[in-house]
Amino acid sequence: AGQPVPAGEKLVSLFEPHADIIVKGSRDVDYGHKLNLTTGRSGLVLDLVVETGNPADSERLLPMLERHIAFYGQAPRQSAADGGYASRANLRGAKACGVRDMAFHKKSGLRIEDMVTSRWVYRRLRNFRAGIEAGISCLKRAYGLGRCTWRGLDHFKAYVWSSVVAYNLALFARL
Repeated sequence: AGQPVPAGEKLVSLFEPHADIIVKGSRDVDYGHKLNLTTGRSGLVLDLVVETGNPADSERLLPMLERHIAFYGQAPRQSAADGGYASRANLRGAKACGVRDMAFHKKSGLRIEDMVTSRWVYRRLRNFRAGIEAGISCLKRAYGLGRCTWRGLDHFKAYVWSSVVAYNLALFARL
């Protein structure tokens, strides 16, 4: 069978003991793992992190940005993120890392003038983020990211990465 559950952790699934409870908003509950994706201007997925537990999105923006800087040697000039990542601390941190324009989908009390250089840039980045959502939908529908059928955490990660690689290859061929 599977590995024993460490003391203090809750067992969510008898068949997949590594699964986490993912709470979205105030009413949606899923079981599995939270993913954080980074995409580029082309739409290719540049980075992926399979999270443990259900960390708040707002806690994950700066670590993802640090991963980007470590891999590519510099911060992106512009960045767009979902509203869950929006916070003053994240905006300050992104700007301190060198991101010139940081747009969050939901402003969460942040002024557009503090995030970006102009309303036009904000609109462009907001529309770009909407395109990312289309890519995520495609990953779920066409590449099986909505439901993993492989057993075990290592196999789950391999399944996720194989879906992303297949998506990137198809997108690269179209480009």
